[in-house]
Amino acid sequence: MTSSAQQIAIRATYMRGGTSKGVFFVPEDLPAAAQSDPKRRDALLLRVVGSPDPYGKHIDGMGGATSSTSKVVLVSKSQRPDCDVDYLFGAVSVENPVIDWSGNCGNLTSAVGPFAIRRGLVQAPRDGIATVRIWQANISKRIVAHVPMRGGEVQELGDFELDGVTFPAAEIKLEFLDPGADEDGEGGAMFPTGQRIDTFEVPGVGTIEATLINAGNPTIFIDAATMGLKGNELQDHVNGDAGFLARAEAIRAHGAVVMGLAATAAEATERRPHTPKLAFVARPLAYTASSGKAVEAAQIDILARIMSMGKLHHAMTGTGAVAIAVAAAIPGTLVSRLTPTGSLAEVRFGHPSGTLTVGAAAAPIDGAWTVTKAVMSRSARRLMEGSVLVPGSCP
Repeated sequence: MTSSAQQIAIRATYMRGGTSKGVFFVPEDLPAAAQSDPKRRDALLLRVVGSPDPYGKHIDGMGGATSSTSKVVLVSKSQRPDCDVDYLFGAVSVENPVIDWSGNCGNLTSAVGPFAIRRGLVQAPRDGIATVRIWQANISKRIVAHVPMRGGEVQELGDFELDGVTFPAAEIKLEFLDPGADEDGEGGAMFPTGQRIDTFEVPGVGTIEATLINAGNPTIFIDAATMGLKGNELQDHVNGDAGFLARAEAIRAHGAVVMGLAATAAEATERRPHTPKLAFVARPLAYTASSGKAVEAAQIDILARIMSMGKLHHAMTGTGAVAIAVAAAIPGTLVSRLTPTGSLAEVRFGHPSGTLTVGAAAAPIDGAWTVTKAVMSRSARRLMEGSVLVPGSCP
């Protein structure tokens, strides 16, 4: 039977931010039912992306069938006096009908400022740097984006190179303010157990030593050797290994329980595949990045790899970079233990696509470590703007 329903057009912008891509919306542009009902909103956005797709290709949607390219963003004017816009991020599962709203995407954060300026949500100078104050609604944190302007338009093109992105673009500096979790936030404090290194049992895997940290996104850091890795592996080395992926997810899910983010490991796997992240770190080794670029051990302070939505990320998540910066700046974490000097205010790490430098301002106050901000540079570019089409029968 052929349906008589027609497609409907929804204003949208398809953007790259850092090493990710996603579909950006202003909430008021969504159909009325999707604005008022989160279930209908999620059903609509799943259809936009093309999920769930049992073929794992996203042929009938805007998604890219990877964790880096299956994302949605809602940006609106903020009612907060200390912010200009509110930013809500959704990580869309490829195979399952799930959008995980539990965490931020640090890479797409770099596109929020340019999108907000383009859509008239904030005022910007004709030339110079526009400062866009962002409220990250998923994790209740403030982020400041410094967006270059030229001739009244966002400067998108430039010579800033970011490993994991093919072409250079204009640099956007990001400041993640007070990135550590608050005592009354989800998962509790920056170190939810009160320890900088914890051990916990994972059935079928064994005893895991890890740093559990809430910074950028909740993140579980383990030594790469725990999983039989050297730390300089690329995606092809692990993403086809079903046994490895299952063990990694078991560690992530049980770590989520220890962090207070899920009641059971099963709940963590089924309901929040986006966070916490699981990251592997190791002392520097030489390797060839996925682009063919040679990364020498002397160029970096530490090796880092991160899992995203069940697979090894092709580069590094932006929030993973924030977590690395914070953990590297605080003595006694598993990350700082592997750096050359025990802690670093600025750390250069090697990831599958190359290298990245991030920094964090950390200091001990009344016996506890406080991090006031983490800083990194990214770039962003509009890929397409206009309308995305979905069947009129979509909720």
